[in-house]
Amino acid sequence: MSATQDLARKHFDALLSEASEQGIPADVIGRALLARFVEQACEARGWNDVASELRFTADSLDPDTDFEFMRP
Repeated sequence: MSATQDLARKHFDALLSEASEQGIPADVIGRALLARFVEQACEARGWNDVASELRFTADSLDPDTDFEFMRP
């Protein structure tokens, strides 16, 4: 795993722990983070590019399907 992924996982796990202590379900935190990601990504890139990345991710959720290509 890359240093970037390690950093994200560390902070995500801490956020989930804090949310749990406050009685906030993990799926609610996930939706809030996804909304924040979209907001931040659209500040730096066009919405079409962000939508394309989200579609790729959604299309790649099936664990039994190989990725056709990997985004950096």
